[in-house]
Amino acid sequence: MSREDRDSKTPKPKAQVTLRRLYSLAWPERWSLVLASLFLIVSSSGSLAFPSAAGSLLDGALNVKTGQVDLQQVDRMAILLVAIFLITAIASALRFFIFSRAGERIVSTLRRDLYDSLLRQETAFFDGQKTGELSSRLSSDATVLQTTVTANISMVLRNTVQAIGAVTMLMLTSSKLTLMMLAVVPPVALGAVWYGRRVRKLAKESQDALARASEVAVESLAGIRTVRSFAAEKKEGLRYGAAIESSLQLAFRRIKLSSSFFGAASFLAFSSGAFVFWYGARMVASGELSAGSLLTFLMYTMQLAFGMSALAELWTDVQRASGAAERVFELLHRKPAIPLDGGVTLPSLDGAVRFSHVTFSYPARPDVKVLDDFSLELKPGEIVALVGPSGAGKSTIASLLYRLYDPLGGQLELDGKPYASLDPEWLRRQVGVVAQEPLLFSTSIAENIRYGRPEATDAEVEQAAKLANAHSFIAGFPEGYATLVGERGIQLSGGQKQRVAIARAVLKNPKILILDEATSALDAESEHLVREALERLMQGRTTLIIAHRLSTVKDANRVVVLESGKVVQSGTHAGLVGEEGLYRRLVERQFAA
Repeated sequence: MSREDRDSKTPKPKAQVTLRRLYSLAWPERWSLVLASLFLIVSSSGSLAFPSAAGSLLDGALNVKTGQVDLQQVDRMAILLVAIFLITAIASALRFFIFSRAGERIVSTLRRDLYDSLLRQETAFFDGQKTGELSSRLSSDATVLQTTVTANISMVLRNTVQAIGAVTMLMLTSSKLTLMMLAVVPPVALGAVWYGRRVRKLAKESQDALARASEVAVESLAGIRTVRSFAAEKKEGLRYGAAIESSLQLAFRRIKLSSSFFGAASFLAFSSGAFVFWYGARMVASGELSAGSLLTFLMYTMQLAFGMSALAELWTDVQRASGAAERVFELLHRKPAIPLDGGVTLPSLDGAVRFSHVTFSYPARPDVKVLDDFSLELKPGEIVALVGPSGAGKSTIASLLYRLYDPLGGQLELDGKPYASLDPEWLRRQVGVVAQEPLLFSTSIAENIRYGRPEATDAEVEQAAKLANAHSFIAGFPEGYATLVGERGIQLSGGQKQRVAIARAVLKNPKILILDEATSALDAESEHLVREALERLMQGRTTLIIAHRLSTVKDANRVVVLESGKVVQSGTHAGLVGEEGLYRRLVERQFAA
């Protein structure tokens, strides 16, 4: 399958379906949201009852028809108002509590699902992505969606109920005044649609700019030692400042647009209110309307104005969330080119590997061919060393061996079974890797060793450490195997990290072993201990050694020499040294150096 075909499988969320997808996130919490909506209806109903009760209270205090004060009506309405306020307050508190809890659960689930989706992606996907940007999707974009699918749902429902209820009560109070007031709604609605489209575009650009700034920060902080060694703190500060400035300018554009829209909408709303108040006062003077009815009308008008204003602001938030949703759903529903699991598992494994006419180039550099018609066979239990100049394709072969990538042409086989037919999870459990710079996680030494076998006992962990020549230095720490190694194992020396990585590989007990420059960065004493541990680890396993230092490969059963992605020589160390060719030149250069 070509990369174009694989890319075409990635869902591209369209604008018209984003909102439906967005609110589908709330489906698991539907019953909580239904209950919260019931309390919302109660609190909104209480708010709608207040203006009518207040108008009746005023009419009781100032009865124009009889010219007398109805104190009993005043008292009844005052008690009713207090009761309305109490019920509304309780319902509002319960509405907020339930919506907020549901929102936290929704965003937690979303972050877990998004993170799981990211972990499932093939390695080529990460070659084209930056850590800071993906981190921004998990943090800021997810937070935007949380607000939209919970708090904004609550606000939209509440303000919609209040707006519809207010219009209904206005029509019952005075249809003439209501029709005059509603004349301002169409231009405001059209303006809101235009404004929402502009804000959505700006919000998406602003989120992207923030992601770029986050990416700069993550990169600089992760590489703080490199930054410090080059005294580049000011340079990195300026780089981050430039990224933040870009985001700030986009935010300023959005604020300018929002200010203009809300200013115009506010002017139209209050102007129409002033006109209605003027005309209503004339109706009271002519006896067409009571003073209490005018007060009721004005209070409902205010409720409608606040509701419409809130809906306009919520429309802005929804448009912002749509931009974030496009990016989140693209990652959430992306299908990896290489699945994590699914396929054939072999009941037993000998460890025979065959590369047949393999062609490969990295997705980030499709025009650069790294392997060209490459063929190689590794027999069960054989130790094969790959040597050659930098860029010859050695590490790429290792990446293909534990299926970080699939070849563009040719085929890999394990015990005669095509790689593409094997379960990737099962396959990777059969392959162990010890790299030049092993990655340790910021947990304890014991947890790092049992990373490939979480169920391993403490005794098994200790035995693996002994086989890796790591037990003595681990036992020397005050906290022993519970010692925290720091981020990326920074608390350990290079040789110590390497031996912990070897212990991890020992405990995993793979059938196929890859040693990728495993001793090239070590001092003589550390190299001796590591090589001793590696010799134990290689016993009985099909092993692929990748090395520039030729002294580490002289004991291999076979040495394969690569140049420009092709095999140019193959044989034993002694045999290759005795004949003219690239291997002999590499050996002579190292001894000369």
